[in-house]
Amino acid sequence: MSSHSTGSSSPRRITRIVTGARVTEGAGVKLRRLIGQPELPMLDPFLMLDAFRSDDPGDYIAGFPPHPHRGFEAVTYLLAGRVRHRDSAGHEGVIEAGGIQWMTAGRGIVHSEMPEQEDGLLQGFQLWVNLPARHKMDRPAYQEHGADRLPLERRDGDVEVKVIAGTTSRGTRGPVVQPLTEPLYLDVLLPPGARFVEALPTAHNGFVYVVTGTVGSSGDDGRPLRLESDRLGVLGRGTDVELWAEQGPVRFLLVAGRPLDEPVARGGPFVMNTAAEIEQAFDDYRQGRFQ
Repeated sequence: MSSHSTGSSSPRRITRIVTGARVTEGAGVKLRRLIGQPELPMLDPFLMLDAFRSDDPGDYIAGFPPHPHRGFEAVTYLLAGRVRHRDSAGHEGVIEAGGIQWMTAGRGIVHSEMPEQEDGLLQGFQLWVNLPARHKMDRPAYQEHGADRLPLERRDGDVEVKVIAGTTSRGTRGPVVQPLTEPLYLDVLLPPGARFVEALPTAHNGFVYVVTGTVGSSGDDGRPLRLESDRLGVLGRGTDVELWAEQGPVRFLLVAGRPLDEPVARGGPFVMNTAAEIEQAFDDYRQGRFQ
């Protein structure tokens, strides 16, 4: 479903730059947390964004042994490496480089995510997307797609846009569909000097994460702004985002989604609306009521 704005356009400027926090999760995996830490606790509907990149097996080989989730969606996008996923519902598969797994945890699932490699580069992201109260106890579900299933939109100036979720202003539709938050998830490559303009629904919150290079944009005051690699830029209100490659080539993620505007209660691997629901989730997990 596309909900791009019509009529007069206004630029979406970067209102803040987030460096992120170094964290260790799972059995010792080292990550950079951009969303879900004190600098940026949440960007509704996005609860967490972790970036990981290492060619040192000591940083990732222990992986994420079995752990539970309830009440949100966990989205894993790999740029390099292989990760095997297993869960308590009998689902198993391998996420490979360039692939996406959009897991709706819903009412509860126990899963593991373990690297399928003993050396080499492992690089990617995990994004947590909230679910509205009336859907937090839905049955768990998956949308999984390999790199060959993600359409590549080519624009003038050798600009390449990989479309994971949502529909671009040029009409390219990604394979992931989630009408509850209407996400847009793009992986964009710009050669030196190239510009990228994309319309976003005015009500959506959005951000840019720079994978490599330096992205040019505009700040709140309208002055030019540089967004360096491994940084996240929060987008302000408006209709269109315009970004360009400063000096060399750049690669960045552009992600947006419709906010839910609901209370958020967190408890470790669970995200609900009230503290009582978090307590119930822990009790259900202890009693083996997850799939």
